[in-house]
Amino acid sequence: MKVYGVIGWKNSGKTSLMERLVAEITGRGFTVSTVKHVHHDVDLDQPGKDTWRHRAAGASEVVLASAHRFAILHEHRGPEPELAEVLARMKPVDLVLVEGYKRDPHAKVEVWRRVTGHDLIQPQDALVRAVATDEPLSLPVPVLDLNDTAAVADFILGEVGLAQARPGG
Repeated sequence: MKVYGVIGWKNSGKTSLMERLVAEITGRGFTVSTVKHVHHDVDLDQPGKDTWRHRAAGASEVVLASAHRFAILHEHRGPEPELAEVLARMKPVDLVLVEGYKRDPHAKVEVWRRVTGHDLIQPQDALVRAVATDEPLSLPVPVLDLNDTAAVADFILGEVGLAQARPGG
C-alpha cells in the first residue's frame, strides 16, 4: 500500500483537506483508506451496552457488526500503537492517507495557515515534501494552493507513483 501523510497544527485545515482529497482521489477510481491520529482516548462503545461489557470483562477485541459496517475495538492496554502496526491491520488499498503521525517516517504534505499562530514544520522535517497553504510562501519545497484540491491530489498521486496508474490496471 502507498502511504502519504497530511500534517499540520490544530485548526490548520487538515481534516477538511483530507475529506476533499478522499473524495477527489476516489472520484478518480482509486481506493483510499484513512488513518487519523488523535491525542485523546477514543471509545465508540457506550457504558453498559453488551460490547462494552465484553471489553470490561477482558476481551482483547470486540467487533461491532451491522448490515452496513463493522468496527473492531482492539484493547492494546499499553503504549500507543505505532503507525506501522495500525497499517498492518488494514485491508490493502491503492492509497492510505494519514492525518497526523507528524513525527513518523513517511512522506507528508504540511497544511499551514498563518492564523494558527504556529511556525512551519517543514524546515525541521525533510519528509515534508510540500506545503499546502492559503498564502504565497517561498520555500525549498513546492507550495500548493490549499483550496486547489485537484492540484494537491495530483502532487500526492505523483509522489506515490499513482499519477499515471489506471485503477484496476
